[in-house]
Amino acid sequence: MSTLRISRTHFPVTALGPGLRLGIWVQGCTLACKGCMSQDTWNPVGGTEVEVDDLVVLWRKAVGAGADGLTISGGEPLQQPAALRDLLRAVRRETGLDKDVLLFTGYDETELDEVRRGAADLVDVLVTGRYDVAAPTSRIWRGSANQRMVLRTELARRRYAEYVDHEPESPRLQVGPAGDGGVWIIGVPRRGALPGLTQDLRAMGLPPQNVTWRPSRDSTPTGE
Repeated sequence: MSTLRISRTHFPVTALGPGLRLGIWVQGCTLACKGCMSQDTWNPVGGTEVEVDDLVVLWRKAVGAGADGLTISGGEPLQQPAALRDLLRAVRRETGLDKDVLLFTGYDETELDEVRRGAADLVDVLVTGRYDVAAPTSRIWRGSANQRMVLRTELARRRYAEYVDHEPESPRLQVGPAGDGGVWIIGVPRRGALPGLTQDLRAMGLPPQNVTWRPSRDSTPTGE
């Protein structure tokens, strides 16, 4: 089977979709949205190349541990459409119709070519559109007002209808230790939250050496 270049995985994810979820962040994105919180995932030769079969094993374990769904973000998942399609087909074979797939993409649906659409057609929910730092929103699981939540299946309509226009008091975020001694943040924070977090860490005597929402030498996208 094919390989997918990924940045990281995590289970359980509770801040990007309903219930307990396996999160997969792909590596590589040429869209390079200003203000993106995951600029460490831009470089297309960063991260790790992983066999799709190994990700399917990870999914199987997550389901055994109670996963309700799979969330795929990045990076830009639809810039690896063939491998993503292979993964999604395998996920569908592994589980029944009660596990949903949520995919975050910077593309609008009108931009999808045949190959990318072939992958997108295998998901239940798409969150579409480039992040626009000048158009903040309070809607759940969206970073800017132009982004749309597209419910593509009956399962999606049952499970996500209440979230399409939902505006929580504050977005749900997960914070935990990263393997390199740093910390990771999972979720979609509101504009201004990340610089505020940096200030809080400095005040605690823990100034961050690098943050993923500012450009670095390794985050420069190439290509498209």
